[in-house]
Amino acid sequence: MSTQPGPIALTCGEPAGIGPEIAVAARRRLGASVPFFWIGDPRHLPDGTDWQKIDRPDQAFALAPGLLPVMVHAFSSPAQPGQPDPAHAADVIAVIARAVGLVQSGAASAICTAPIHKKALKDGAGFAFPGHTEFLAHLAGVGRVVMMLACPGLRVVPATIHIPLAEVPHALTAGLLEDTIRLTRAGLIRDFGIAAPRLAVAGLNPHAGEGGAMGREEIDLIIPVLDRLRAEGFLLDGPKSADTMFHAAARSRYDAAIAMYHDQALIPVKTIDFAGGVNVTLGLPFIRTSPDHGTAFDIAGQGRADASSLIAALSMAADMAAARQ
Repeated sequence: MSTQPGPIALTCGEPAGIGPEIAVAARRRLGASVPFFWIGDPRHLPDGTDWQKIDRPDQAFALAPGLLPVMVHAFSSPAQPGQPDPAHAADVIAVIARAVGLVQSGAASAICTAPIHKKALKDGAGFAFPGHTEFLAHLAGVGRVVMMLACPGLRVVPATIHIPLAEVPHALTAGLLEDTIRLTRAGLIRDFGIAAPRLAVAGLNPHAGEGGAMGREEIDLIIPVLDRLRAEGFLLDGPKSADTMFHAAARSRYDAAIAMYHDQALIPVKTIDFAGGVNVTLGLPFIRTSPDHGTAFDIAGQGRADASSLIAALSMAADMAAARQ
């Protein structure tokens, strides 16, 4: 019996954004080396796209590398690049749910999600989730997941994400930090094949609080969590001053970094590899990656979109599926 993982399900995302054109560009550049299929309405693909309808994910394996495998999901109307239409919202959401069903059944090995436009989803379908991640966690029936940003030189996980900086000290609890570290370690073992992950943990304050002179969160919250997990065998370094964690020599000493807030995590990733960063959701029962950019309405349909991040996301999803296999 074959142990080949199934192909990756690539959702269409917002059809008025760059998702359709970078899907075509990714297929053109990857060929059959990373098997995936696109779920969406073929009318939303760039004019002249060579595509082939499939009814089952495994049929994607048999297609010529020059053809984009498409699992057709008909929308109510065509899309106008750069102009999101709330009438498409319900179908964008349905495509995500369809991809989840395919990966949960084992027909697909992973999900890669093209960017969505949350306002259009809210206006058109009352979408009640902050974004993809929370919706996927809801569909999977899990309570907490974490967002990892990854590129070849760095993996980093923010403990708090899309909240104002002023709210971070209140949102950062011992339970949240511990869950973040546990989910990150488990994901590195299961999805990246790292048997004993080394994690570097940033402090919240400058110079990691400098012994309490610049804040006590390190002493009162972070250090007790790290000590408790070290007693279980976790390999943890920190809390560390964030301004010394991300140069090349420092990065060579850990497998992933835990940051305390959004920009502390994303600035180093986007500095190291702005075009090739990948968003990975850890803690789901299935693999999910996404390019680390938005819908880019300002350049949609103009042939200017860079598919590098999507290509990296598809490639990483394939590697993670092989690690799970």
